[in-house]
Amino acid sequence: MCTDAGCSHASLPRVNIKQTHGDAVTVEKSNDKLVLCPQCDWMVKLPEIKQGDKAVCPRCHTTLSALWVEPVLQPVSCAISALIMLVFANLFPFINMQVSGIYNQIKLMAIPEAMVSDDYASLATLFIIFVQLIPAFCMVAIILLCLKVRLPYRLKVIMGRVIYLAKVWCMVEIFLVGVLVSFVKLMAYGDIGIGPSFVPYCLFCLLQVRAFQCLDRYWLWQSIQSAPELHQTPRLGMSGMEQGLRSCPCCMAILPMDEHQCPRCHTVGYARRRNSLQWTLALLVTSIMLYIPANILPIMVTEVLGNPMASNIISGVIILWEDGSYPVSLVIFIASIMVPTLKIMAIGWLCYDASGAGKAGNKLDREKMHYLYEVVEFVGRWSMIDVFVIGVLSALVRMGRLMSIYPDVGAVLFAMVVILTMIAAMMFDPRLLWDRKKMINQ
Repeated sequence: MCTDAGCSHASLPRVNIKQTHGDAVTVEKSNDKLVLCPQCDWMVKLPEIKQGDKAVCPRCHTTLSALWVEPVLQPVSCAISALIMLVFANLFPFINMQVSGIYNQIKLMAIPEAMVSDDYASLATLFIIFVQLIPAFCMVAIILLCLKVRLPYRLKVIMGRVIYLAKVWCMVEIFLVGVLVSFVKLMAYGDIGIGPSFVPYCLFCLLQVRAFQCLDRYWLWQSIQSAPELHQTPRLGMSGMEQGLRSCPCCMAILPMDEHQCPRCHTVGYARRRNSLQWTLALLVTSIMLYIPANILPIMVTEVLGNPMASNIISGVIILWEDGSYPVSLVIFIASIMVPTLKIMAIGWLCYDASGAGKAGNKLDREKMHYLYEVVEFVGRWSMIDVFVIGVLSALVRMGRLMSIYPDVGAVLFAMVVILTMIAAMMFDPRLLWDRKKMINQ
């Protein structure tokens, strides 16, 4: 499924998959092009997909496979171009600022260096991993796998697994939005300019998003190795669990329910994610415990003429609103206050519904809950904007006693809240929502 910012197949025409309902079950003699939807566990057979088309699940509308025009050339060319732009983005100055005749400019790597110098190595590590290392590794992996470079099979499997585990943690576009928000915040204090590496970084952001978008999981794993043979007769129009089958969470291979390790990608999995609700709720409760001090404690300290002034998320939003920066104030409020709060509530509601505590409802209710899950999975990482804004400000505004900005403990706590809620959404098994269809039919 593609629900993150970089993997939407919305621009491709849809190829409808005929759905079988009720007792009209079709027996398939071959498992060729059979797929168990990873989101609702519905057994479907992929139609012939032409270049430029996509196939979606007839029950939950999840994209199962997409075939872009030039399915090899597009992701490879975008990934190569993205890596070149990333190199240029790190070689030259990124942004600069001038206040009262004092000039300062920074490169990208100066941002984590400033965090380390302020004893916030944890924030620096998050920046390097989410904005530099993970995107770069994924681009290299896309190039090697799509070009079918001769590599040990085990290495191909590792790269294929990492691409789809790591892409949700690629936060290049979120960091770029954070930089733009920082510009608006600093315009009141001095002149802000962009360096030679700013445009290459913007191009890197667009190219890496496009590379992920053009890479189809089903096609990629089929190019690595064909799906393992299924020694039983699958039936369309039924869930995998009803016929003793499960889908590999990594490579989408259809496996017997009692076969826990996928023979193709070696991923260990089960018919349903084990202790999914328990893990999700545990992470959710932990994030709530951290979310309260993250909003109360200061996330940033601004020192002007030697006078330090601490500010938390809410006070920062108020200051921006009073200064007339209404759009930026709304962006910070939505991303840092509204989204985390609503996401915590939504995850709790999903767990309540999936546990069977609520009423079963009908198919339309299942679709609404599934859509809620997709929204939660998509918006969660955008709350990192405020953390990246603090990183940019603390690196750029270093002008001695005239004006300096430093991160504070609230930024670390808030970053932990965002990460924990993201993991909580990943631990939640959306197929549990559709398992309640049995309760509807009873």
